[in-house]
Amino acid sequence: MPGENNVVIVSAARTPFGRYGGMLKDFDYYDLGAIPIKEVLNRVKINPDAVDWVFWGVGDTSPCKDPFTPVAARQSLIKAGLPHETSSISFDMACVSAMHAVKLAAMTIASGEIDVAIAGGATSFSQEPLIVRGLRFGGYRLGDVKMEDPLQALGYNDFNPVAVDADNVAAEYGIERREQDEWALRSHVNYGDAWNAGKFKDELISLNIQQPGGVSKLLNIDEQYRSDTSLERLSKLKTIYNTRAITAGNAPGMNDGAAAILLMTRRRAEDLGLTPLATLVAQVSIAISASRIAEAPGHAIQRVLKKAQLSIDDLSVMEINEAFACVPLVSTKLIAGDDKKKLQNIRDRTNINGSAIAIGHPNTASGARIIMNLMYELQRRGGGYALGAICGGLGQANAAIIKVD
Repeated sequence: MPGENNVVIVSAARTPFGRYGGMLKDFDYYDLGAIPIKEVLNRVKINPDAVDWVFWGVGDTSPCKDPFTPVAARQSLIKAGLPHETSSISFDMACVSAMHAVKLAAMTIASGEIDVAIAGGATSFSQEPLIVRGLRFGGYRLGDVKMEDPLQALGYNDFNPVAVDADNVAAEYGIERREQDEWALRSHVNYGDAWNAGKFKDELISLNIQQPGGVSKLLNIDEQYRSDTSLERLSKLKTIYNTRAITAGNAPGMNDGAAAILLMTRRRAEDLGLTPLATLVAQVSIAISASRIAEAPGHAIQRVLKKAQLSIDDLSVMEINEAFACVPLVSTKLIAGDDKKKLQNIRDRTNINGSAIAIGHPNTASGARIIMNLMYELQRRGGGYALGAICGGLGQANAAIIKVD
């Protein structure tokens, strides 16, 4: 899709995704976000003042040292060395945030308002504090104080845990525990094969992290990955929240990480002497019934294909984020309908390098990670179209199609 006003990606990078309480647990939230923001500029050697806007997904502000309106995007961009005059927005759309940040950036660039933007997001589950409510005007003088853990039964207090909703939809589609465990194992196997083949070197920023005693340790792999995963081990895990099939093994962990993508018009890239890595073809953001989260990426995929005037057969590769193993399983079944051959063909092209179950899911960074991984995969294949989709809390979803020439 040629054109000097096309929105293109010229740089993309992310931190390794850390385990809950892992090697990234002590990183200040703003510093964590600054790492990929700085890196995407360093990789293409352009001046930070070329960036007009930063669009940044922030799902939870409580890990910030300033939890009340922390303007996380602004603090991270300043720490990354961008000028104080750089405009920014921090916003929350749950797990779709980073992919939607790319969408907002592309829309603003396409409107002619700006030429260059950075989009992405950061999450730190490890920095999540415990909460005490009701003390300010509660008149406490004696007695115990109850502390609340926001990470317990992740979801929304006025709704089911998202795992319960996903489990219910999977059961409707006839997707049972074994199939979900098999998909989880596939994610780890595919990730291990991809990492051993060096596929993640393009996107990952290797970090030397100080350890007790003054030594440093290199982190250059996603900590969620388990090379010793087996179907037998997965089958022994207990289900969570009284679900039929959802376990800690066929769902992602609570992870830390940040991801950023540098976008601009093709004309601006040419002016700066940069080679576009990919073109953004089409993006959509949808919402469906709050309890139907496992279907949401499937509906978004249908919508974005229609918008781009493409078919599922035009795509070389896809990634549907593994918020749970049942999400790509349900969404691919929704797309394929009753055609089993088509279903297998779609799944063969989906999550070929693993996804959140093996990589991790720092939720407001994952959408940008999906886009960059697909982009680098297309480059290795010599071009083509790729599609990424991700669900978000209470029935949200985003999907994006990119093209590499």
